[in-house]
Amino acid sequence: MNAPFRYTTSYILDKNYFTECFEASVTEDRTLQSYYKTIGFFLVGTALLLTGVNAYASLFIVGLGAIEGLSVRFKKSWWLWRQMMSKAANNEVKLTIDELGIDTQSDFVKGHIPWKEVIEHKVGDNGYLIKHSGGTSYLSKKLLDTNVIEFINSKLK
Repeated sequence: MNAPFRYTTSYILDKNYFTECFEASVTEDRTLQSYYKTIGFFLVGTALLLTGVNAYASLFIVGLGAIEGLSVRFKKSWWLWRQMMSKAANNEVKLTIDELGIDTQSDFVKGHIPWKEVIEHKVGDNGYLIKHSGGTSYLSKKLLDTNVIEFINSKLK
């Protein structure tokens, strides 16, 4: 009789891990459409400034436009900075993969993805992008050995 499959490892949520997550999950859009909100803030702020409603509120809206533009232009840096400022950053995460699903556990984050709740997945060179009922999660292949990769592939079929 075969024992049920169970794999446990741990990793640190550091800048390298977050960078890998971003590169696997986010497509950067440099088209004009990605700047529509920025343009809208600038136009509304400028219109309010020209009508003389409230100069401080108008400049605030123009400032929001500038911040929004920077967040679009520097999307990766912006996202990485936000992740590194979170309380989960630089903490150890315990990863368990078994017959029931994928468990992650740390001092601040507890997550469980049952295999039956996986809606869609993408296998990349560096990891798995798993879409489930609770959102989308990334699992790096750097944490896994070949047996675990084969097990995950069999569960995701």
